[in-house]
Amino acid sequence: MISAGDFRNGVTFDIDGNVYQIIEFQHVKPGKGAAFVRTKIRNVISGAVVEKTFNPTEKFPTAYVERKEMQYLYNDGDLYYFMDNETFETVPLNQSKLGDSFKFIKENTDVKVLSYKGEVFGVEVPNFVELLVTKTDPGFKGDTATNATKPATLETGAEIKVPLFIDEGTMVRIDTRTGEYMERA
Repeated sequence: MISAGDFRNGVTFDIDGNVYQIIEFQHVKPGKGAAFVRTKIRNVISGAVVEKTFNPTEKFPTAYVERKEMQYLYNDGDLYYFMDNETFETVPLNQSKLGDSFKFIKENTDVKVLSYKGEVFGVEVPNFVELLVTKTDPGFKGDTATNATKPATLETGAEIKVPLFIDEGTMVRIDTRTGEYMERA
């Protein structure tokens, strides 16, 4: 059991047979009245996001989500294939279960496949990846004084904004949570 006062980002719990994961939480202590916990929670199976407030003393059963290390192999249309690193079993997943940050993942990358009671509901990608810039406009000498950016296409096909001094063929480090350029690799 977990009480609403102990909520943290990423915690999974059960409400009326539905499993929710906390995206954001905030403990609120108004000057008048009782304290409460304001949360933004996501249903892990359907993906629906809901804002809900809880009394800090409310208790909920903890939902145990299995995180299995798998390797992304390839995609075939809308199906993406993953290999279990222990049993070498191949598992196909639909594109709808992958999430936005999967566009930064190239083949043969290890990811965590998330499941609850045997049903896969998502993929957790590494926080940082290093990718090759395949297409961008050339930079000019002296363009480093401002923090201006230009669009660039990465080897996975994803598009991001990079500083003007980044050229084609440069390896860059990307934060997959925000989709932002971090540094040259």
